[in-house]
Amino acid sequence: MEITRAKRSQAAAVASLIMTAMSPDCCRFFAGPNRTLDDFHDVLTALVAAGNSQYSFRNTLAATGDGGQLLGICVSYDGAQLRALRQPFIDLMREKCGRDLRGMDDETTPGELYIDSLAVKPEQRGKGIATALLKATIEKAETMRLPAVGLLVDKNNPRAESLYKKLGFAYENDAVWGGHPMRHLQLKF
Repeated sequence: MEITRAKRSQAAAVASLIMTAMSPDCCRFFAGPNRTLDDFHDVLTALVAAGNSQYSFRNTLAATGDGGQLLGICVSYDGAQLRALRQPFIDLMREKCGRDLRGMDDETTPGELYIDSLAVKPEQRGKGIATALLKATIEKAETMRLPAVGLLVDKNNPRAESLYKKLGFAYENDAVWGGHPMRHLQLKF
């Protein structure tokens, strides 16, 4: 397995994994009542291919296997850049899905490398891929000289929370994102 920055050519596959991280309910929440999950996938694919969005390939670490097969991804960025990086999402969601998401709460703050999305293909889970992606993301935060790595974990996903805690993440506070109750966890340096 190799971990490198994702490539623009992987945009559709990365978008699919981001949707896995979000869950179908969350994706439906964002797509809105008059759009399909395919519509939302199209939006995410465009955002991954773009260089200036929170979901950009430039913000994505990709775990690849033999032959370059994409096994998993971790999307992360400096929390201080959230609003600038989120603007393309807001603009494209309004244009393509008719959704006005300008009032979204911030899910991160300055001072942390925010893990927006972490996902491993279902058939590849349990092989240490998520752990390797998280460790590479922690190294990224250290290289950027950020004092913490943060993320939101769904309160109904104790398995993921257990993984994060094994790596040193600790509870910070409660949050709501995409209509789901979440826990904000951080690893501080």
